[in-house]
Amino acid sequence: MADEEAVLEEGIRAAQSPLVQVSFQRNVNRKQKYLEAEPKLLGVTQIGLSAYQILCVSVFLANDLSQISTDIPFFVASLLIVIAGSVAVAAQNLHLPTLRACLGMQIVACGASIFNMVCTLIRMDMMYYYCWHYDYDNSTLHIGEICHKIENAQSHFSAEVLVIQVTLLAISVTLAAYCCKVVNCCSPAPKVPVITVQAPPVQQ
Repeated sequence: MADEEAVLEEGIRAAQSPLVQVSFQRNVNRKQKYLEAEPKLLGVTQIGLSAYQILCVSVFLANDLSQISTDIPFFVASLLIVIAGSVAVAAQNLHLPTLRACLGMQIVACGASIFNMVCTLIRMDMMYYYCWHYDYDNSTLHIGEICHKIENAQSHFSAEVLVIQVTLLAISVTLAAYCCKVVNCCSPAPKVPVITVQAPPVQQ
């Protein structure tokens, strides 16, 4: 009699509990989203392109072919992009404070890339005033030709710098977007549905 009551009570309990239960939980693997951006590759690209620009501008500056007033801020902004690239590579460990630092540095890198674009456009505008006085003096025509060749070389270099800065800006925006997904700076953490299926008890 007691056994029959226990079986009956167990059957009532099983009937009351649902067979399928849906709950929403935080996605514990959301940090893996950052790795989808290939941060090591993009970070190394940021470092390499910025180092190349620093080196090229240093050569122009060492040969007195450029202006310190635009080059020093350009150096500082490029160094910030190098630091941002280094943090992006370091954030591969998916440590949350490092990912937050990466987000902040990529936002700074976006600003630095835009600043470098403005500096490059200013430099391109200033180039056309270097050689004008050689055009009016017959004794310096040869020097004028050399000056115009240097001017053309600088113009091509500045156009290349603009293309590189657009690339760096795109990389920074991409890494910042993926960091934002992980850090949840724009919206609360997404929850994923978890479906639990409960098998009915086997009656003997």
